[in-house]
Parts: sequence; C-alpha cells; structure tokens
Amino acid sequence: MVLEKTMKRSKDLKIAVTCSSNQNRSMEAHGVLSKRGFNVRSYGSGSYVKLPGPTADKPNIYHFNTPYDQMYQDLARKDPILYKQNGILHMLDRNRRIKRSPERFQDDKSSEFDIIITAEEKVYDQVLEEFNRREPQSYRPVHIINIEIADNHEEATLGAFQICELCEKLEKPDDLDDDIAEILEECERKFKRNILHTVAFY
Repeated sequence: MVLEKTMKRSKDLKIAVTCSSNQNRSMEAHGVLSKRGFNVRSYGSGSYVKLPGPTADKPNIYHFNTPYDQMYQDLARKDPILYKQNGILHMLDRNRRIKRSPERFQDDKSSEFDIIITAEEKVYDQVLEEFNRREPQSYRPVHIINIEIADNHEEATLGAFQICELCEKLEKPDDLDDDIAEILEECERKFKRNILHTVAFY
C-alpha cells in the first residue's frame, strides 16, 4: 500500500532521497516527506541490498527490486525473534507500506529531480559518479546534497525530520540557485551536521 499525500505543497519540487540499500534512512525520509505532501522517490546506491544478519559477517543479501514483503517473509521464517528485536521486521513492514521494493539509483535512467539528498558521503560520491558517467542531454540542473546520517533507527528518524525541514526551506525561494548556499549553511548550523552540495546536469 502506497502512502497517500496528505497536503499540497506550494511548489512541486521533485525530490529523491538516497542511502546505500534503500531500507532505513532513505525510506524513513521517504515516508515523512510523502506524508507532508512532497513529490518524493527513494533509492539505494550500493551493488546489492544488505540487511543485518545473525552476526556481523553474515548479513542478509538481496538483489534490488526484491519486494520488501518477500524480505519480511524470509527473515520472519529464518529467525522471527532476532529480527523483531533488532527492528528489521518493523522497518520492512513500514517499507512495504510505502512502496513495493528497493530501487537502485544507477538503474533509473529516465527520472529527473530538482533535488537529490544522500544520507552519507559514500552514497553522495556514488550518485556523483553516476552523473559523471552519463552524457548530459537537457542540461537541466539538479542540486545534490549530502546530510551525514548514521545508519540506525534513531538517527534515521531524526535525519528524516531534518531532511523534511530542509526541503520545506528549499521550496520557498523564487530562485533556488541564488539562495541554496545560504539555506544549507543555516541548516548545517542548526542540525549540527556536515552538509555537502554540488550541482549536476541531466
């Protein structure tokens, strides 16, 4: 079941949020932004989807586009107590209510966004590498912004609300290109997080 937008935004900014596996940080932000009425999609940028396993050296590995529900059923069968206690089943249940399956940013060649927000510098670098590989077609600009968010449930929740606050500020200017640096500096001070920013082109 996909969440319905509950309010109409003043501007229809096209926003993407991206983490490594499209599971925790990007999906928490996707859920919050969607509820606030933003036009948002979410992605992962890794080679595969990786979820914690019984030990650090035995993660659960899935291909992108594997349905969240399929992952939920798989882990509930393997060890329901472990994956309930560590919050993975709760996370997957939330995810399957937002969209069908994790998507890989590099595999989507057709979507264009005004803003792409990444949740860690490695992901930011992978998104930039993808734009560097592509041949610009329309030269339509996209602002790529990184907010460093630790990959745990508490930080993902806090980070999602900070991303939402940032997006609310980014939709206000008449000319985002002129005002974005000042907005990011303000958010960097308020959130006490290092923020990276660059402009790429479609």
